[in-house]
Order: sequence, then C-alpha cells, then structure tokens
Amino acid sequence: MTNSSPAQVFAAHLLAALAKAGIRNFFLAPGARSQALAIAAGQLASAGKIDLHVRLDERSLGFTALGSALASGEPSVIITTSGTAVANLHPAVLEANHSGVPLILLTADRPHELRGVGANQTTNQVGIFADAVRECFDVPAPNGHDREFAEAVQLAIDAIAISMGYDGDQPGPVQLNLAFREPLSALEPNAADLKPQIQLPEIFEPIPEFAMLSAAVPTVVIAGAGSGDDAVELAEAFGWPLFAEPSSGARSGANAILAYRNLLDLDGQWAELAGQIGRAIVFGKPTLGRAAIKLLFNPEVEVVVVRSPHMGHFDVSRRAGKLVDEITVDDEVDFEWLEAWRRADAQHAQANPASGQLDRRSLVEKLWEVTDGADQLILGASRLIREADVWAPAKGLRVFSNRGLAGIDGTVATAAGIALIATEGTTRVLLGDLTLLHDAGSLAIDATEAEPNLQVIVGNDGGGSIFSSLEMAKTLDEATFTRLFKTPQTADLWHLAQAYGWAYARVESLGQLDDALAKTGRILIDVRLS
Repeated sequence: MTNSSPAQVFAAHLLAALAKAGIRNFFLAPGARSQALAIAAGQLASAGKIDLHVRLDERSLGFTALGSALASGEPSVIITTSGTAVANLHPAVLEANHSGVPLILLTADRPHELRGVGANQTTNQVGIFADAVRECFDVPAPNGHDREFAEAVQLAIDAIAISMGYDGDQPGPVQLNLAFREPLSALEPNAADLKPQIQLPEIFEPIPEFAMLSAAVPTVVIAGAGSGDDAVELAEAFGWPLFAEPSSGARSGANAILAYRNLLDLDGQWAELAGQIGRAIVFGKPTLGRAAIKLLFNPEVEVVVVRSPHMGHFDVSRRAGKLVDEITVDDEVDFEWLEAWRRADAQHAQANPASGQLDRRSLVEKLWEVTDGADQLILGASRLIREADVWAPAKGLRVFSNRGLAGIDGTVATAAGIALIATEGTTRVLLGDLTLLHDAGSLAIDATEAEPNLQVIVGNDGGGSIFSSLEMAKTLDEATFTRLFKTPQTADLWHLAQAYGWAYARVESLGQLDDALAKTGRILIDVRLS
C-alpha cells in the first residue's frame, strides 16, 4: 500500500464531505476496486463520525441500506466494487425509486481507458440502473489535482440534495460511478482529519394546491403505503370513513374501517352501502386490495389524489379529476355516512369471531397486540400482509413494508436495516416461508455489530398459498398449480437458524406464540400454519 494515491485522496474528501453534511449510515461490501472508499469509511467509523455496516452480499447490502433509510428518513450511503457487485444492487434501487427512499450509491469502476476492452470485472455501469436513479454521475479517475478536492465535496452536496428531493422532486437513489486507477489505496489522508466546508442548498417548497370539494358527496379516504398521519387527519376532520392498509401508517383513529376489503364487495351483504360511494380521496400507494382499486375505476366515483412526497404519482385508473396537496369542503359533512360504515364494520366483526386457535388472523392480531411504543413492525409481500389488511386492529404503530414494487426480495435485509436504526424496542418482521427463503442469506449479520433485537416471524404454510385466491388456481389442475405457483418447500428452518447463529422457536399454539414473542435478541419464530 503506497502513501501516494489520488484514489485515496479523492475518496477521503468525498466521504468526509458526506459525513460533515450529517450522513450517518454507510454500508459496505468488500471489494478491490472500492478499497479507497472502504478505507476512508473505516477511518470515519473509527473516529465515531459515521456508523459503518459491512455485509458480504451486495443484494442484501442494498436492502439493508434501504431499511435504514426508511427508518431514519435520511440517505444511506452504499459502497461497492465494480461489475456484478453493482448489478446486485438493482432490486433495492428499483424499490427505492418507486417508494421515494434516499440512497447514495458509490459504485467503484475501472478508468475510462479500461472500459470496453475486456478488463476484469468491468461492464457498463453508467446507466445500469436506467431511470431508477434520479441522477448518475460518471466521475473520471482522479489524477491528484487540487481542484478535485472541491469537486469531491460538490459531488457529496449534489448527491444529498438530489437523493432527498431538495429540488421538489421525489426522493430516491443517486449513483456516483467512481473510476479509480492504481494505486487504488493508501493510508493517507485520514478522512477523519479532513474538515470540508459544506453548504447544502435550500429545500424547494412548492406552493400547495388546494381543492374545495362538495360536502354533499359521500366520500371515503383510501390510504396506501406512505400515507402517514395526513390521511387520518383528513378523515377525522371531515367525518369520512378511512380505508387504511396496514403499511400505510394511517391505520389508526376512530374513523378507520377495518373490514373495508369485504365491505366493498358489490356482491356482498353491504353492497348497497358500498354502492353509495361518490368520491374516493387517495393517499399514498394503495396496492393490496382489488376491491379498493376497482372502486377507482368506477365511472360513478370521483377520484381525488393527494400528492405523496415519497410514493410519486398514483392514478392507476387514469381518472383522477384532481391532484392536490390540501383539501377543504364547502359545508358540513353528514356524519351519518361515517356511522353507517362503523355499523357495517361492527357487524362484520360480530359475524366473524376469532377462532381462538393459531391461524393467520390470530397471528396478525397477536403481533398488533404486543407491538407498541418504540417497537417496529415490517410486513413482507406475502399472504400475511393481506390478512393484516382484514384483521389488523386500528392502532398507531411504526409499520414498514416494501410497497414501491411490492416484491418479496430483500425483506429480511430491510428489517435488519430498520433494526440498525432502532435504539430501543423490538423490531419484528412478519413474512411467509418463501419470502424468508428468498432472502435467507440476509440472516448473516456482521459479527462486529451490536446484537439486534430482531424477530423474524415466519408464517410457514409450506409454500405460496397467496396464489390460491387468484385466477389460475381455478383453471389449473392441482398438481400443475402446486408445481408452477405454490412451489412447496421443505426447508428445515431450525437448521437454517442454527447455521446463521439465530435462536429458534417452533410455534404450534397461541401459548407458544406468546412465549416466542416475549424473547429478545435475534430469533427466528417458525409459526406452523395450515
């Protein structure tokens, strides 16, 4: 390792600038081309200026960084070497793009003269993420010129501003593709000793657009992922029923109608009430229930979309008559409309009592019961999040889910990233067995980190039962359907937990579930469901 490396000088100034601007969480996968970035990150971490998290697998790394950014609301910095290492970030980058999560990708690369000539671990990294990144900066290999110090600092400023949406655009991922020539690293300068001057730009505040709506139109509020308290406040301000998905951050308050998925069935018991809906106000990105989405396609229903700072433009029916920031009404709202929905909700609950046995409903209800205060709950994209959409109580919790693209990829890693941010309480992730196996490698935790208080709760029904309610289940013979869609698995989750150093609990009763949920540390809870 030499004491003179333009790569190291540039990397030190870039990372020092990011740290000086207040970026705390850095995520690193080992590699050769990125060694200057890794050394600079290690120096800053040793000085207590950043928190550095190391993972073996870049795909897992990307989702762990995504989880931390979700929980903190601040950008996560991801450091990778060149080649397939960069490509492995793509799933997390896509999710971050669609859900407005700020990520700063530092992807090391060969210098321009080694591109396109067959050099080892070299591919076209410029544009590899296409339009999934807000910006891709292809940064030439530094030569050691003084002006490069200022360029590194400006890159840090630009990356933070763009990833956070300071210009008024949706937050999201930004790629700094950093070419480095040999010598690839040195011990000097020490990034922790640098004191760059940082001045972040002012955040652009657009003038909010208001809508004056008729109070006479029977209205419901639909809250999808990313809605937050705004949906609750609007529904309660005007006395409208609130249909809130469990990952919306809005499933709370007196106006939440828990059984809305079933109440919206136009062929069901409450079809007359559902048929009276004249307007739907949409927050966030609702994607869980077909009945709610179908409502937005109804030509008799006016659609109003409230802009989401993170989830972007949502208008799947292309019928939104208004896209606004704030809403008011022209008169008093008839509260009998809300009362009618409350009565229907109560009737549904009375007609569908709990079984008292361990099933998907009781699993959801028990998780909502024990999760409170500083606890955090992550929901995987499996059948269980849909069960939660029917049975989860109205309760203000910190609930997360990757609903930007609603894929099962990276669920364990996302939960691990969220747990890194939690200073107290328990982080719980509820997912299906296939979702766990898809991300089993993310059970590997950096041994140098503090032990997370993380429960991975697996609704284990031996395969993809989520597909049983879809069209092909009715048209295919059972053997074909099972092979192509359910993909049954027989993995031994006890051995999986043991292999990665996790505690394990097998749950076959509600009493055993209570005991397992009371445990602390890293534990895989294997809930056996039929």
